[in-house]
Amino acid sequence: MMQIQHNLMEAIAFQTAKEGKDYCGDSFFMTVKNDIFLCILADGLGSGKAAFEASSSVVDFVKEHLELDVETLIQECNKLLVNKRGAAVSIMKIDLRKREFIYSCVGNIRFFLYTPSGKTMYPLPVTGYLSGRPQIYRTHRFSYETNSRFLLHSDGLKLSNSKTFIQSGRPLEAIANEIERDHIRKTDDSTFILGSLL
Repeated sequence: MMQIQHNLMEAIAFQTAKEGKDYCGDSFFMTVKNDIFLCILADGLGSGKAAFEASSSVVDFVKEHLELDVETLIQECNKLLVNKRGAAVSIMKIDLRKREFIYSCVGNIRFFLYTPSGKTMYPLPVTGYLSGRPQIYRTHRFSYETNSRFLLHSDGLKLSNSKTFIQSGRPLEAIANEIERDHIRKTDDSTFILGSLL
């Protein structure tokens, strides 16, 4: 597991490859810089080395271009995937001072935000995947309450009731350990990122 601790948030990420595979087709990166949390999760089509090469290429690009806005990042990621396998890609930036999300996703990556007041936000992704072809993008911008929690995950994670699960009030690490133990499909690459916004 990878963990980020910041005075305004914490996040935990876990990743595992499909059973029997040397490469995980998912790639992710998360960091906090100048009170901005940036996170990318990419799910390469299929599994194995070609899926890894597709997903890791976009993640590596984002690591090197943290200053770009979300819309530009996802457009550039699409260009990188010409002649590669293709990937579902989700990118978010959170301004931890303004308490504001900027989020964009193409493909089957899921994102949920749960607030203490009981509100759930689920920005709908654009269907399909990035492949270098012309693509429609949708960027969501919204504010959040103090002590909200979020879950971002690829399709190897299966949770039947994520809202109750995430809003249980337990420490993030305990929730992450239970997800890893009980809700990961071994028949697919799996990645999840769990966060608490203080």
